[in-house]
Amino acid sequence: MASSKASPSPPPSTTESTQQNPQSEEMVTPTASDISSVLDSPANKAQEAHHIAFFNSIPWCSSLLGSTPNLIISQSVSRIIRPSGCEEDALISQTLNSPDAIPAYITFYSPPPKPTDYVNEIKSLIALGPKVNGWEGICHGGIVMTLLDEVMGQIFAVNKDSGAMGSKMPLLTGYLNTAFKRPVRTGTKEKPAIVLVVARMTKIEGRKHFCEGVVYGDEEGRNELARAEALFVQLREQKL
Repeated sequence: MASSKASPSPPPSTTESTQQNPQSEEMVTPTASDISSVLDSPANKAQEAHHIAFFNSIPWCSSLLGSTPNLIISQSVSRIIRPSGCEEDALISQTLNSPDAIPAYITFYSPPPKPTDYVNEIKSLIALGPKVNGWEGICHGGIVMTLLDEVMGQIFAVNKDSGAMGSKMPLLTGYLNTAFKRPVRTGTKEKPAIVLVVARMTKIEGRKHFCEGVVYGDEEGRNELARAEALFVQLREQKL
């Protein structure tokens, strides 16, 4: 990444920091109705602040985060520190949450006109270290698809939390058609590469939700590296 100054060291993972014990008495098992209380726990607020500070210390990321008034910036719901024994979102919150895999990940979006209006676009900044390599210095294609699927999924998390989505039922990926345009570069443990992922909701047909996503990187996030079109299907409500 081109930059006017050296990139800072990435924030420590939850397994290598003072946040390594997620069993805070203030934390609760996350569900659709109480996810906000989990995000507001001291450990998660500290992790969120650390990751936002990390991206704000990189000039082009800071410019992006400061470009729109009232931008809502937070860590991904799937990245939160969870109580011991909870394996929900384990891939993003545990397996890939390390200084040499994906050490930092935040989402941001413009607030809708009304709190319960639908948010159709989510953006994420994600740091990539060497442990997500396929070829040396290049992110594995399966991980690139995971990033696209992950950020698209944040659209549903945000809208469920706000009440914009009437149903709290989960959505599952129906398909994820991905075109790889350029290699997605990774960095080192000391200086991870940064990608910008943009996800948009394009259409809703009943329980079917159609999305598109793009991964940008290189040259301060200017180049399109991969693009995907996806279908997510919401599970039916259980009838008693």
